[in-house]
Amino acid sequence: MKVLHYLNPFFSQLGGEEKTNMAPMRIEGAVGPGRLFNSLLKEGQIVATVVCGDNYYAENMDKAREEVLTLIRKESPDIFIAGPAFNAGRYGIACGDLSHAVMRELGIPAVTGLYMENPAVDLYRRELYIVSTGRSAAGMRKDAVKMAAVTDKLLRGEEVGLPEEEGLIPMGKRVNIFCKEKAAARAVSMLIAKLKGEEIKSETPIPVYDIITPAPPVKDLSSATIALLTTGGIVPEGNPDHLPAATAKFYKKYSIEKLSRLESGQFESVHAGYDPVYANINPNRVAPLDILRIKEQKGEIKKLYPYLVTTTGNSTSVADATRMGKEIAKELLAAGVDAAIMTST
Repeated sequence: MKVLHYLNPFFSQLGGEEKTNMAPMRIEGAVGPGRLFNSLLKEGQIVATVVCGDNYYAENMDKAREEVLTLIRKESPDIFIAGPAFNAGRYGIACGDLSHAVMRELGIPAVTGLYMENPAVDLYRRELYIVSTGRSAAGMRKDAVKMAAVTDKLLRGEEVGLPEEEGLIPMGKRVNIFCKEKAAARAVSMLIAKLKGEEIKSETPIPVYDIITPAPPVKDLSSATIALLTTGGIVPEGNPDHLPAATAKFYKKYSIEKLSRLESGQFESVHAGYDPVYANINPNRVAPLDILRIKEQKGEIKKLYPYLVTTTGNSTSVADATRMGKEIAKELLAAGVDAAIMTST
């Protein structure tokens, strides 16, 4: 059976950020993690690899999708593997979009691998077999084993098992299965276990969402103190406090009290989730201090909080982001800040 593999330039060992605008290209056989897949697959082998830069795909999605599909059609594969992309957002979006397109346009199965918090998960989980991976390539072999097992099942035409059995991210679909015990007996057993304080597992799990009550709107901006926050990784040149480029666990505050704008050469972006070239040329593109100073001078806002609050949102866990958000909010409230502008990438 013929397997077609999709990778970005980094995992295909063609380069890093300097290749992120690379147009789609075909490579004969398996490269990078594809070699690992070929050692694990029992029912097929990777015959070719298609590579595309993450920025190229994200910024030209319709065009890039068709270019990649054209390369895939020439191979007539039996199945498509994308990634794994772990927690890389742009890469994950490309893997999810292409897998969905391959299934829809070519009528063949597709498998990808993503970390649960990758933004592509919520976009494609209902349509795709997405193997739940670790946050980074540190768990590549373990994740590849799960992806290869699902791929082999699909190539054999076997039914894929439940998410917890296969290591898949649930699609949110309910399926009927046969059990030896009747529903009433199972329900009573669960109730008894719950009364004993034992761990139980619901057969129909209900999603739990955080309920966030929006803050009331600021009635009069001309009398409000506004804070500027960013997850775009804008820091003083040289990154003196070593803010991580990804998976940040802390934030920093830098004085902007005497600044009218963020100057190139004095501030830079250390964010590893986007091409920082344009942010480094003009850091105000990510943290718009220049515009806020104009509004302050015109009296449209009373004053600007004298610090830029910054971190990197790239691959930062929900738990760490929630903790930092609470800490920042506490500081801003104590300083009398009425509202905050949070910019991203």
